[in-house]
Amino acid sequence: MKIPYKKIPVYYAVAVLFSFVFVSIFAPLIANSRPLVYADKGKIIFPALFDYSEYNNFDFKNAPGFKIFPPIKYNYSEYDLDSVVAPPSADHYFGTDEQGRDIAARMIYGTRNSFIVSLIAVIIYLSIGIVAGSFAGYFGGIVDIILSRIIEVVICFPVLFFILALTAIFTPGLITIMVVIGLTGWTSTARVVRGEFFKIKNSGYVLAARAAGAGDFRIIFRHILPNALPPVIVIAVFGLASAVLIESSLSFLGFGVQPPSPSWGDILSQSRDFFDFAWWLMFIPGGAIFAVISSYNILGRHLQNRYESNSR
Repeated sequence: MKIPYKKIPVYYAVAVLFSFVFVSIFAPLIANSRPLVYADKGKIIFPALFDYSEYNNFDFKNAPGFKIFPPIKYNYSEYDLDSVVAPPSADHYFGTDEQGRDIAARMIYGTRNSFIVSLIAVIIYLSIGIVAGSFAGYFGGIVDIILSRIIEVVICFPVLFFILALTAIFTPGLITIMVVIGLTGWTSTARVVRGEFFKIKNSGYVLAARAAGAGDFRIIFRHILPNALPPVIVIAVFGLASAVLIESSLSFLGFGVQPPSPSWGDILSQSRDFFDFAWWLMFIPGGAIFAVISSYNILGRHLQNRYESNSR
């Protein structure tokens, strides 16, 4: 089957995002200092998948017996002091950082952190935005006025500076980033949902449901909201891109994911001290951030064009 030329970027974007999700889910099976399978003296265990108390400090790499390691035989926090700021090699595919940690392993686990942060943050602000926009658009009047003023106030704050202020107040970490991004990104969703409700709430099937005795909340969530969701899906895709960028920016500045947990932004920040020769510390995380954000934007633009063409 011949793929239309205009759809090629979309297929590339989907492939990149699928890889992003795949690596996030199966990170322990891709990069781990523990073997996937270890067999010795008739006993078979799976250290990469399960914790065994008797093997907590066990040196699997130098131990006798049969073992199958993941493609990358390092954990994200494991040190190799013999290979500090080492370039990519057969042992360290993406090189190492200033503490001898494997960049490939840190990139893989950083992918998981970026995926979790972006997904949870978007779920939080979609939930807030959908509820606020639904109530404002459906009830109108004083409810709409109050919620609209709240939306306008939140929009007035520069997002990045507002997030930096909140992360400076609260303890930086994964949960803080997810909550802060979620609490600052809901306004666009609320405005779109509000507009969709204004268009739909006087439709024939809504009036029929009201005449049949359906309550307000049943009409909102059962009859109107499902038809108001297509533009919200587009916002969610663009929101995932924005969340990845914000998380990487905060981690780059030291307000995001805290060591020893890895982050693309934290790896990128290390390149500032080794900019003249450690190119892998800059190009590898920078390329990953660019690829994922571009893929989200390409997919979001594609969905937006589909929605607009179907709305005509």
